[in-house]
Amino acid sequence: MKLIDSINQLKKTEIAKEISKKITDFENIGKKSSKEIYLELCYCLLTANFNAKKSVEIQKKIGTGFATFSLETLSLKLKEFGHRFPNTRANFIYLSRKYKNNIKEKLLENKKDLEKREWLVKNIKGLGYKEASHFLRNIGYKEFAIIDFHIVDILVENKLITKPKTLTKTKYLEIEEILKKLGKKVNLNLAELDLYLWFLETKKIYK
Repeated sequence: MKLIDSINQLKKTEIAKEISKKITDFENIGKKSSKEIYLELCYCLLTANFNAKKSVEIQKKIGTGFATFSLETLSLKLKEFGHRFPNTRANFIYLSRKYKNNIKEKLLENKKDLEKREWLVKNIKGLGYKEASHFLRNIGYKEFAIIDFHIVDILVENKLITKPKTLTKTKYLEIEEILKKLGKKVNLNLAELDLYLWFLETKKIYK
């Protein structure tokens, strides 16, 4: 398969080292306190239907303000920094603050990894399966697929799936299983595979 060949070729390049470093960075974030991990949750709340690079820039500018700004100030800052949905995202972040001091502990209460994602989707308004998977990947969990239009397009192009009209929970989990099988063929976990696929599609590596 062309996609498998492309991934295997990429594994022989300097990009592989960059991806390996990025995975280590994610693991290190997961070792931090709940307060620091919470800021990563806020970043993932920003990314839904929005540009990843721009979300990183906004995260750097706002920093700990995600946990301290008033709802009005946070909304104004998101608007000032160019977020597409400043009011909605500010509200989601504001509502999520109930977990800013114990998000790490809440995740650990759910023993199985899949239960952690279900807990996030149920309890954090604004997190769907993609965003919850993104957050878990960014704090060191390796077996969740982050399925967005970039990933869907590359799978459609390689005839691994037909393009879904909507990404329901059932369809999301179905595509995740396909990605797991692909990962096994190229000896990569889902966290690594996502970064390889993202690079193949965009020529960039973002968190």
